Amino acid sequence: MGIAETDRTTSERLVTELQQLVMASPTSYHAAHYVAQQFEGAGFTRLEETETWPQGAGNYVLVRDGAVIAWRIPEQATPHTPVAILGAHTDSPGFRIKPTPQTARSGWQTLNVEVYGGPLLNSWLDRDLRIGARCILRDGRQVLAATEPVARIPQLAIHLERGANDGLTLDKQQHTRPVIGLDVDGGANTLRELLAADAGVAVDEIVAMDAFVADGQTPAQLGASGELVASGRLDNLASVLAGTRALLAVTNPEGVIPVFAAFDHEEVGSETRSGAGGPMLRDVLQRIGWMLGASDEDRVRAHAASWCVSSDVGHSIHPNYANHHDDDTQPVTGGGPILKINANQRYTTDAAGEALWRRCSATAGVPVQAFVSRNTIPCGSTIGPITATRLGIRTVDVGIPILSMHSARELAAVRDLDHLDRVIRAFFARPASD
Repeated sequence: MGIAETDRTTSERLVTELQQLVMASPTSYHAAHYVAQQFEGAGFTRLEETETWPQGAGNYVLVRDGAVIAWRIPEQATPHTPVAILGAHTDSPGFRIKPTPQTARSGWQTLNVEVYGGPLLNSWLDRDLRIGARCILRDGRQVLAATEPVARIPQLAIHLERGANDGLTLDKQQHTRPVIGLDVDGGANTLRELLAADAGVAVDEIVAMDAFVADGQTPAQLGASGELVASGRLDNLASVLAGTRALLAVTNPEGVIPVFAAFDHEEVGSETRSGAGGPMLRDVLQRIGWMLGASDEDRVRAHAASWCVSSDVGHSIHPNYANHHDDDTQPVTGGGPILKINANQRYTTDAAGEALWRRCSATAGVPVQAFVSRNTIPCGSTIGPITATRLGIRTVDVGIPILSMHSARELAAVRDLDHLDRVIRAFFARPASD
């Protein structure tokens, strides 16, 4: 396999696994549950935060709300063994259902939604939409539910707004309500009825829910040679897929404890109990130390030798908007994962992190690209600076380059899914001294 090539069998497998992950994950809660199931199916032990954790070596997974963390403690691990963390996130920009979920308006049943994060609003128009939810029942149990495509945000006909193609403006309150049926003879089934049916519970058992709108279309392989993949929630399920595959593949890590952490709420700032700004990863690393009989000093020493790779999608140069990119640093979709660099520390990559990533990429036979913003266009940020600040662990920001970031349907190269998977495997398997 050449440095920039991915064989057809691998491509088909990657697209299939991405399809399964995306369609199983209309919300962050579904994503965390699905990923945990993959690890449990491979023999990982599911741990609960309220219970005593076992001592010594083993493979473990933990879920907190919409976040999931999995790790391997090898037999040779000591209190001083460093960790190798791959950080990602499970949430994506879109719409959350408001507390009064459904309203009759002008002969239609509509959903009341609140904008979540920073989606490209126009990309959600005229799409078949499904609903996913975490439902809390009267007895305290939590169940996950999802509908088939049942809703749509209809665009106003151009006959009624002749200047739409000259500049579309959407009011977040008035213009983003999905229609879910007709208000005829009592209206459509309620959203709660649809979710209760999927969960197999009575409607009156549901006392509260965290419900979100999701694109209902299956990820598709396209391009003249099948080299592209179009999908909802590539940001950041592409990194979740890579982290899951890599940790499952690296069964005998050499001198590190590999950890895969997929957080929730990155798109809204990460300052939650299941976000990167919360205590979840810190608590897990502390308890890993206790599992190894480590003192506080042992773990401080271990963390000083540790690394975190923050993996989130990045911007490929856009062929129709090249002037929105840096003049000289122009990463291309399909050209390999990117190193994200920013002088103002919106990304954490420094020379040491770049050197580590280039070593891992060389080991994996994968090309490296860099990304830096145009000075006139500020960049976004990731969990990288948050994780580095909270833990003091050296961190590098990376990701696959995509087009249409924050759209309801984003575009990536299949080979970059493979590239990221291979580099993360090399990162997890490298000797601690590397």
